[in-house]
Amino acid sequence: MIPRELIDVARIPGTNDELRLFRRGADFMIVLDRNELMNSRMSGSEEVLATATCERLGARKAPHLLIGGYGMGFTLRAALRSLGADAKLTVAELVPEIIAWARGPMAELAAGCLDDPRVSVVGDDVAALIDSGQGQYDAILLDVDNGPDGLTRASNGRLYSERGLEAAWRALRPGGILAIWSAAPDPRFARKFASCGFAVDEVVTRARSNGKGPRHVLWFGTRSAA
Repeated sequence: MIPRELIDVARIPGTNDELRLFRRGADFMIVLDRNELMNSRMSGSEEVLATATCERLGARKAPHLLIGGYGMGFTLRAALRSLGADAKLTVAELVPEIIAWARGPMAELAAGCLDDPRVSVVGDDVAALIDSGQGQYDAILLDVDNGPDGLTRASNGRLYSERGLEAAWRALRPGGILAIWSAAPDPRFARKFASCGFAVDEVVTRARSNGKGPRHVLWFGTRSAA
């Protein structure tokens, strides 16, 4: 077996926790403690988060999508492939090393997506952009943690709180979509999501693009058009 090589370490702002970037052959892994958060071989569910959101938006003119966080860029690249030249995509990434890794050791995987003229990267908490973005976005795509349980950063939990969901509702344009990725089901969160004024659709999909791997859960909440 090819040994796993540590490439770099990044501190998560506001915590004492560290993300570690590993490489094994051509594969990359981002790890928190003993939890593998991302693997370059498992992109399927993150891609579906983007493609299914874009399908739900339809032929909307000049859509503006907010993506929180970058991760390994699977969601961003899938969104870019699904959208036209008039689209705008804002990526909120709190950990600066994540972007440095995308431009450095994982540049081949990134495939130039960060240099696409439709993309803007903001080094801030996605919650701050949601709070200040009244009616600004056609879609908000959240893949900032393992799901509503806030594994990587306790403060991520506010995104999935009733207050956070209501802030996202206000930040969306009428008919806009809040799309949320989770590693596992969470019926209690799904009920809370629906109680905040969204029409919620839950989708179960596989971690890998070939239809294999663990099952992940995606929620798509549509804001009423009124």
